[in-house]
Amino acid sequence: MSRLPAAQRREQMLDCAAVIFSKYGYARATTAQLAKAAGVTEPIIYRHFKSKRDLFVAIISRTGKRTLEQWERDLADADTPAERLARLIGDNPMVSPEGRDPYRVFLQAISEVEDEKIREAVADHIGSVHAFIMAELERAQREGAVSDRFTPYVLAWSLISMGLGYGALSALGLEGQRQKDERGVHLSDVLARVLVGKPAEQARHKNEEN
Repeated sequence: MSRLPAAQRREQMLDCAAVIFSKYGYARATTAQLAKAAGVTEPIIYRHFKSKRDLFVAIISRTGKRTLEQWERDLADADTPAERLARLIGDNPMVSPEGRDPYRVFLQAISEVEDEKIREAVADHIGSVHAFIMAELERAQREGAVSDRFTPYVLAWSLISMGLGYGALSALGLEGQRQKDERGVHLSDVLARVLVGKPAEQARHKNEEN
């Protein structure tokens, strides 16, 4: 077992734990399995995390942070608020290769929300995502790119609800929603068109081509 700096070892254990929890579920996964996957002993796990629950919570918290960081990078070179919003709509981390396992862990938390610490982690995660999306919507409304018929607050919740549903269906292996229809229209095109109109929809396609 190679010696890693504490912070790097912690991140490595979180990476491995996300895979194990994704495969076996929170209840079935054991610290022995987690230790084996990370190439460490169980005492090393408890040196970084007080319990399996704390490790599970840490994955949820880190996933939310990484989602916001990824969005910041992906939107950085967008020219307009409308384009930023269109990119955001098409950038669901739940179906990305990097986000697949961590967000399957997040979905498992639905059955564990009677646990106060897990429920708080989920609420913090969703709250930070909502705040990010709402800020983008506010910016787009100020620029006249999005109708002010509905508030950014409720629009952000609508996008989160649809995004979670999309991610959950993908986790179940139901891929129909990821396909374009006979007119070449994808679900994200519909959302972009409803919110910010055709120019943003075209911007999203242009970004995909590049």
